[in-house]
Amino acid sequence: MAGLKEEPSGGGGAPEWVLTYGDMMSLLLTFFIMLAALSEVKKKDEFEMLAEALRRRFGKFVALDEIALYYKPTVATPLKSVSQGREKVSRTLEGASKTKGPQGREPRVTAIRPGDEATTGGVIFFKEGSDEPEDTFREKIAQIAKTLSGKPQKIEVRGHTSPRPLAPGSPFRSHWDLAYAECLKVMEGLIAAGIEPERIRISIAAANEPIWTDPDPEKRQQNARVEVSLLNELARDLKGSSTP
Repeated sequence: MAGLKEEPSGGGGAPEWVLTYGDMMSLLLTFFIMLAALSEVKKKDEFEMLAEALRRRFGKFVALDEIALYYKPTVATPLKSVSQGREKVSRTLEGASKTKGPQGREPRVTAIRPGDEATTGGVIFFKEGSDEPEDTFREKIAQIAKTLSGKPQKIEVRGHTSPRPLAPGSPFRSHWDLAYAECLKVMEGLIAAGIEPERIRISIAAANEPIWTDPDPEKRQQNARVEVSLLNELARDLKGSSTP
Protein backbone atom coordinates (compact mmCIF):
# COMPACT_ATOMS: atom_id res chain seq x y z
CA MET A 1 0.00 0.00 0.00
CA ALA A 2 1.06 3.56 -0.60
CA GLY A 3 2.59 5.37 2.36
CA LEU A 4 3.69 2.21 4.19
CA LYS A 5 7.38 1.33 4.61
CA GLU A 6 8.42 -2.06 3.48
CA GLU A 7 10.24 -4.14 6.16
CA PRO A 8 13.81 -5.15 5.16
CA SER A 9 14.14 -8.74 4.12
CA GLY A 10 16.49 -11.28 5.67
CA GLY A 11 15.81 -10.56 9.39
CA GLY A 12 17.44 -7.96 11.63
CA GLY A 13 19.04 -10.23 14.29
CA ALA A 14 18.80 -9.85 18.07
CA PRO A 15 18.34 -6.42 19.66
CA GLU A 16 21.36 -4.76 21.33
CA TRP A 17 20.05 -5.25 24.89
CA VAL A 18 20.46 -8.99 24.50
CA LEU A 19 24.25 -8.57 24.44
CA THR A 20 24.23 -6.61 27.71
CA TYR A 21 21.91 -9.16 29.25
CA GLY A 22 24.20 -11.99 28.15
CA ASP A 23 27.26 -10.27 29.68
CA MET A 24 25.41 -9.76 32.95
CA MET A 25 24.35 -13.41 33.11
CA SER A 26 27.94 -14.51 32.41
CA LEU A 27 29.21 -12.36 35.28
CA LEU A 28 26.55 -13.72 37.62
CA LEU A 29 27.44 -17.28 36.65
CA THR A 30 31.12 -16.58 37.34
CA PHE A 31 30.25 -15.03 40.70
CA PHE A 32 28.24 -18.05 41.80
CA ILE A 33 30.99 -20.40 40.64
CA MET A 34 33.43 -18.46 42.88
CA LEU A 35 31.02 -18.74 45.81
CA ALA A 36 30.69 -22.46 45.27
CA ALA A 37 34.48 -22.82 45.11
CA LEU A 38 34.97 -20.84 48.32
CA SER A 39 32.44 -23.02 50.10
CA GLU A 40 34.81 -25.96 49.61
CA VAL A 41 37.71 -24.19 51.40
CA LYS A 42 37.23 -25.91 54.74
CA LYS A 43 40.75 -26.81 55.83
CA LYS A 44 43.52 -24.63 57.21
CA ASP A 45 46.05 -25.66 54.55
CA GLU A 46 43.56 -24.98 51.77
CA PHE A 47 42.87 -21.52 53.17
CA GLU A 48 46.63 -20.79 53.33
CA MET A 49 47.03 -21.95 49.71
CA LEU A 50 44.32 -19.47 48.71
CA ALA A 51 46.14 -16.67 50.55
CA GLU A 52 49.44 -17.63 48.89
CA ALA A 53 47.79 -17.52 45.45
CA LEU A 54 46.55 -14.00 46.18
CA ARG A 55 50.04 -12.95 47.25
CA ARG A 56 51.57 -14.22 44.00
CA ARG A 57 48.81 -12.71 41.87
CA PHE A 58 48.98 -9.18 43.28
CA GLY A 59 52.74 -9.04 43.83
CA LYS A 60 52.50 -7.90 47.45
CA PHE A 61 52.49 -9.66 50.77
CA VAL A 62 48.94 -10.12 52.03
CA ALA A 63 48.70 -11.31 55.62
CA LEU A 64 46.14 -14.00 56.37
CA ASP A 65 44.63 -11.61 58.88
CA GLU A 66 43.90 -9.18 56.05
CA ILE A 67 41.95 -11.85 54.20
CA ALA A 68 39.97 -13.24 57.11
CA LEU A 69 40.11 -12.59 60.84
CA TYR A 70 38.88 -16.03 61.72
CA TYR A 71 38.32 -19.29 59.92
CA LYS A 72 35.01 -21.07 59.65
CA PRO A 73 33.82 -23.37 56.86
CA THR A 74 31.13 -21.07 55.50
CA VAL A 75 30.71 -19.04 52.33
CA ALA A 76 29.87 -15.79 54.09
CA THR A 77 32.83 -15.78 56.51
CA PRO A 78 35.60 -14.60 54.11
CA LEU A 79 33.40 -11.83 52.69
CA LYS A 80 32.35 -10.61 56.14
CA SER A 81 35.88 -10.93 57.51
CA VAL A 82 37.47 -8.75 54.83
CA SER A 83 35.32 -5.74 55.71
CA GLN A 84 35.85 -6.33 59.43
CA GLY A 85 39.59 -6.62 58.94
CA ARG A 86 39.87 -3.36 56.99
CA GLU A 87 37.83 -1.51 59.58
CA LYS A 88 39.89 -2.91 62.44
CA VAL A 89 43.21 -1.98 60.80
CA SER A 90 41.94 1.54 60.09
CA ARG A 91 40.77 2.01 63.67
CA THR A 92 44.03 0.63 65.08
CA LEU A 93 46.21 3.00 63.08
CA GLU A 94 44.07 5.97 64.08
CA GLY A 95 44.23 4.93 67.71
CA ALA A 96 40.53 5.63 68.05
CA SER A 97 39.07 2.18 68.53
CA LYS A 98 36.74 1.94 71.53
CA THR A 99 35.47 -1.56 70.87
CA LYS A 100 37.32 -4.85 70.95
CA GLY A 101 37.64 -6.29 67.46
CA PRO A 102 37.14 -9.96 66.58
CA GLN A 103 40.04 -12.22 67.48
CA GLY A 104 42.25 -13.53 64.71
CA ARG A 105 43.07 -17.19 64.21
CA GLU A 106 46.77 -16.33 64.37
CA PRO A 107 48.60 -14.35 67.10
CA ARG A 108 48.71 -10.66 66.24
CA VAL A 109 51.25 -8.07 67.30
CA THR A 110 49.76 -4.98 68.90
CA ALA A 111 50.18 -2.06 66.46
CA ILE A 112 51.44 0.75 68.69
CA ARG A 113 52.90 2.96 65.97
CA PRO A 114 51.60 3.48 62.42
CA GLY A 115 53.65 1.79 59.73
CA ASP A 116 53.56 -0.29 56.59
CA GLU A 117 54.06 -3.70 58.14
CA ALA A 118 52.08 -6.89 58.32
CA THR A 119 51.34 -8.05 61.83
CA THR A 120 51.68 -11.74 61.12
CA GLY A 121 53.95 -13.04 63.85
CA GLY A 122 53.48 -13.08 67.59
CA VAL A 123 54.41 -11.73 71.00
CA ILE A 124 56.71 -13.39 73.52
CA PHE A 125 56.46 -12.13 77.08
CA PHE A 126 59.33 -11.89 79.56
CA LYS A 127 59.47 -11.54 83.31
CA GLU A 128 59.55 -7.90 84.34
CA GLY A 129 63.09 -6.56 84.75
CA SER A 130 64.67 -9.79 83.46
CA ASP A 131 65.64 -11.45 80.18
CA GLU A 132 64.05 -14.68 81.37
CA PRO A 133 61.03 -15.53 79.18
CA GLU A 134 57.78 -16.98 80.43
CA ASP A 135 57.27 -20.75 80.59
CA THR A 136 55.56 -20.86 77.18
CA PHE A 137 58.69 -19.57 75.40
CA ARG A 138 59.53 -22.73 73.42
CA GLU A 139 55.91 -23.28 72.44
CA LYS A 140 55.53 -19.69 71.23
CA ILE A 141 58.82 -19.80 69.30
CA ALA A 142 57.73 -22.99 67.52
CA GLN A 143 54.34 -21.49 66.68
CA ILE A 144 55.81 -18.25 65.32
CA ALA A 145 58.52 -20.05 63.34
CA LYS A 146 55.91 -22.28 61.71
CA THR A 147 53.94 -19.19 60.65
CA LEU A 148 56.97 -17.34 59.24
CA SER A 149 58.96 -20.18 57.69
CA GLY A 150 59.21 -20.45 53.92
CA LYS A 151 58.35 -16.79 53.29
CA PRO A 152 60.69 -14.30 51.55
CA GLN A 153 60.01 -11.30 53.80
CA LYS A 154 62.25 -9.79 56.45
CA ILE A 155 61.36 -10.39 60.10
CA GLU A 156 61.59 -7.71 62.77
CA VAL A 157 62.30 -8.72 66.37
CA ARG A 158 61.46 -5.67 68.50
CA GLY A 159 62.28 -5.58 72.20
CA HIS A 160 60.23 -3.81 74.88
CA THR A 161 60.64 -3.50 78.63
CA SER A 162 58.50 -2.34 81.51
CA PRO A 163 59.03 1.33 82.48
CA ARG A 164 59.59 0.23 86.06
CA PRO A 165 63.19 1.00 87.16
CA LEU A 166 65.62 -1.91 87.12
CA ALA A 167 66.28 -3.55 90.46
CA PRO A 168 69.55 -2.73 92.30
CA GLY A 169 72.25 -5.17 91.26
CA SER A 170 70.64 -5.88 87.89
CA PRO A 171 73.14 -7.24 85.34
CA PHE A 172 71.78 -4.74 82.82
CA ARG A 173 72.96 -1.13 82.74
CA SER A 174 69.71 0.16 81.22
CA HIS A 175 66.41 -0.83 79.69
CA TRP A 176 68.11 -0.74 76.31
CA ASP A 177 70.54 -3.48 77.33
CA LEU A 178 67.68 -5.53 78.77
CA ALA A 179 65.55 -5.19 75.62
CA TYR A 180 68.52 -6.23 73.47
CA ALA A 181 69.12 -9.31 75.63
CA GLU A 182 65.45 -10.27 75.21
CA CYS A 183 65.71 -9.89 71.43
CA LEU A 184 68.84 -12.06 71.30
CA LYS A 185 67.04 -14.90 73.05
CA VAL A 186 64.11 -14.69 70.66
CA MET A 187 66.39 -14.46 67.61
CA GLU A 188 68.41 -17.49 68.71
CA GLY A 189 65.18 -19.40 69.30
CA LEU A 190 63.88 -18.57 65.81
CA ILE A 191 67.16 -19.57 64.18
CA ALA A 192 67.15 -22.85 66.09
CA ALA A 193 63.60 -23.41 64.82
CA GLY A 194 64.73 -23.06 61.20
CA ILE A 195 64.35 -19.35 60.40
CA GLU A 196 67.19 -18.00 58.22
CA PRO A 197 69.41 -15.51 60.13
CA GLU A 198 69.57 -13.11 57.17
CA ARG A 199 65.82 -12.57 57.42
CA ILE A 200 65.95 -11.29 61.01
CA ARG A 201 66.30 -7.65 62.03
CA ILE A 202 66.54 -6.56 65.67
CA SER A 203 65.09 -3.25 66.84
CA ILE A 204 64.70 -1.92 70.36
CA ALA A 205 62.09 0.36 71.92
CA ALA A 206 63.08 -0.36 75.53
CA ALA A 207 60.54 1.22 77.90
CA ASN A 208 59.29 3.82 75.41
CA GLU A 209 56.33 1.92 73.94
CA PRO A 210 54.41 0.37 76.84
CA ILE A 211 51.07 -1.30 76.27
CA TRP A 212 49.86 -0.31 79.73
CA THR A 213 50.68 2.60 82.02
CA ASP A 214 48.33 1.20 84.65
CA PRO A 215 50.10 0.34 87.95
CA ASP A 216 48.30 -3.03 88.06
CA PRO A 217 51.07 -5.70 88.21
CA GLU A 218 49.35 -8.04 85.71
CA LYS A 219 48.94 -5.28 83.13
CA ARG A 220 52.42 -3.88 83.73
CA GLN A 221 53.89 -7.36 83.17
CA GLN A 222 52.64 -7.27 79.57
CA ASN A 223 55.01 -4.39 78.80
CA ALA A 224 58.02 -6.73 79.05
CA ARG A 225 57.75 -8.39 75.66
CA VAL A 226 59.31 -9.04 72.27
CA GLU A 227 57.18 -8.52 69.17
CA VAL A 228 57.93 -10.58 66.08
CA SER A 229 56.56 -9.08 62.85
CA LEU A 230 56.69 -9.97 59.17
CA LEU A 231 57.69 -6.86 57.20
CA ASN A 232 56.87 -5.76 53.66
CA GLU A 233 60.54 -6.03 52.68
CA LEU A 234 62.04 -8.95 50.81
CA ALA A 235 65.26 -10.32 52.26
CA ARG A 236 66.77 -10.89 48.83
CA ASP A 237 66.40 -7.18 47.95
CA LEU A 238 68.67 -6.12 50.84
CA LYS A 239 71.75 -8.23 50.13
CA GLY A 240 73.66 -5.62 48.14
CA SER A 241 75.07 -5.79 44.64
CA SER A 242 78.39 -7.03 43.28
CA THR A 243 78.52 -4.27 40.66
CA PRO A 244 79.48 -0.65 41.44
